[in-house]
Amino acid sequence: MMRKTVRAGVLEIAYFETGAPDGWPCILGHGFPYDPHAYAECAPILAAAGARVIVPFLRGYGPTRFLSAATPRSGEQAALAADLGALMDALGIGRAVLGGYDWGGRAACIVAALWPERVTALVSGNSYNIQDIPRSWEPRPPEEEAALWYQYYFHSERGRRGLMRDRRAVARLLWRMWSPEWGFDAATFERSAAAFDNPDFVEVVIHSYRHRFGLVPGDPAVAHIETRLVAQPPITVPAITIDGASDGVNPGTAHHAHRFAGPHEHRVWQGAGHNLPQERPADWASAVLDARAMALRHGRDPAGG
Repeated sequence: MMRKTVRAGVLEIAYFETGAPDGWPCILGHGFPYDPHAYAECAPILAAAGARVIVPFLRGYGPTRFLSAATPRSGEQAALAADLGALMDALGIGRAVLGGYDWGGRAACIVAALWPERVTALVSGNSYNIQDIPRSWEPRPPEEEAALWYQYYFHSERGRRGLMRDRRAVARLLWRMWSPEWGFDAATFERSAAAFDNPDFVEVVIHSYRHRFGLVPGDPAVAHIETRLVAQPPITVPAITIDGASDGVNPGTAHHAHRFAGPHEHRVWQGAGHNLPQERPADWASAVLDARAMALRHGRDPAGG
């Protein structure tokens, strides 16, 4: 994949691109704490199937940079969605197949829900990733609360300092806990961990995990998006959603099915954890191709992706 940059919204976004420039657009988003290398093996499969694959570094990761020191270093869901829309605009992409998991999946879900005309089809790890912030203080079962320890850690100054002191140690632990059957090696981790050296990484991450519980204000520039998300809008575009049966942070999302008002299929991958495209690249590529085929069967315009 070739690394490029483009000015988009409040960012200069770094991204990897592979495939023919006139291929059908496919944008794939990574999560926390990962980076675009999560798609290093599946992107070439999609390119060989005719896709123009674009994998951006999210705000706060790798070479992606804020254009102004005055822009809030927000990690809120609305900001991630705004970044994705701005990237599409900057690259002249009217409609694309979107895929992602964790933070990247959240951005894809929001764009699909609020601007379905921009989305041909959706592939989402852990299904409906749009946060219900007004209900964020509703307790979950104890086992699920225990898995969210890192979020509560980041709510404190101790957690912010811990992430600042050794972001690699925090990320490596989460990789192991969230994907217990994935035998990644040191080189694989370090390739992605370089993205955490971004000067805004800690601030963006801490804001993300505090904002989703309503503990800090959001960026006023994207407040109009957050307001629309309070209604938990349905996703109407053709979608394939995926859970890893061994996901150490998410207990399963089959119950999200009612959030998908269009053609929808849910898959569970045995032996897979949280980092779905990197653990199962061929299966992820197949899901993207299947979602696009589903969209074409249901009359989505192939000219835009």
